[in-house]
Amino acid sequence: MSYQAEYIWIDGTKPSPIMRNKTKILKDGQEPPIWGFDGSSTNQAPGNSSDCVLKPVFIAPDPLRKGNNVLVLCEVELTDFTPHPTNTRSACLETAERYKDHEPLFGIEQEYTLMQNGRPLGWPDNGFPAPQGPYYCGVGGEKMVGREIVEAHTQACLDAGIAIEGTNAEVMMGQWEFQIGVLPAPAIGDQIWLARWLLFRIAEDYGVSVSLDPKPVIGDWNGAGAHTNFSTKAMRESYDAIIEGCEALGKNADEHIANYGPGIESRLTGAHETARYDAFSYGVSDRGASVRIPWAVEKEKKGYLEDRRPNANVDPYVVSRLMIETICSYSPVKKS
Repeated sequence: MSYQAEYIWIDGTKPSPIMRNKTKILKDGQEPPIWGFDGSSTNQAPGNSSDCVLKPVFIAPDPLRKGNNVLVLCEVELTDFTPHPTNTRSACLETAERYKDHEPLFGIEQEYTLMQNGRPLGWPDNGFPAPQGPYYCGVGGEKMVGREIVEAHTQACLDAGIAIEGTNAEVMMGQWEFQIGVLPAPAIGDQIWLARWLLFRIAEDYGVSVSLDPKPVIGDWNGAGAHTNFSTKAMRESYDAIIEGCEALGKNADEHIANYGPGIESRLTGAHETARYDAFSYGVSDRGASVRIPWAVEKEKKGYLEDRRPNANVDPYVVSRLMIETICSYSPVKKS
């Protein structure tokens, strides 16, 4: 007997990479091996030296094909088995190992927009739907479009063993969110990427595409982010450590903004529950701040912080690496 292994990887498309996949047939009992692909077709190699390597890093049950079939998330390597320049997971793993004593953990809230015929799902062919207001966490009638896709995706994540924590409709019609966590790095990136792939694949069956564009509709409409919740062992025990984490992010704000996803200026405008991209702030229960401290965290005097700046199209390996490096290496000057 044989089974199907769906190899999945992140390509070299710019400014935002896309996901690729192909199927390998394996005999029962055979582990998914290292494989390869044509990098000249994925913006990852020239035609005269086109071979790239797929190294399995995360294997999950295939919730779509079911049976013994699996999904195989891969890192991309060069043929000498060193990380490919587009491989951001390798650096994330190295950073996570370096700061493992801090026990950093993540939860990412992935927003996305369902699209059809070049417009958000459910929008009229001409003009706009009713203004934002009833869609966020809404129910009923024609306004809540795409729920069948959301339900199928949620069940697929559960069946694949992905640490999905919840889902909700977002502020703009056709926009939804799922949450993954609480996980260390690079596992948080592995599971976000695999959950994204499942969403893209399931949407295919409904004739719908999925956009991670941070501002899918220009104008007075909400953008799409990937709010990133972060804690260390110290933060889970001390409120002072949370404040220090916020201060550290402020000291390194420019580098984070530069790596939080292309098109960030179009989303972080200071409106629609965002801070401006060129300013940094933090506050308790403040969705207009760069970093929010949840009210329950302030009350308990321990917990985590929420970085609200990352775009929906952010690379989760990059955001988790940056947050670990910035916060775990921060040494504030103590007042005498």
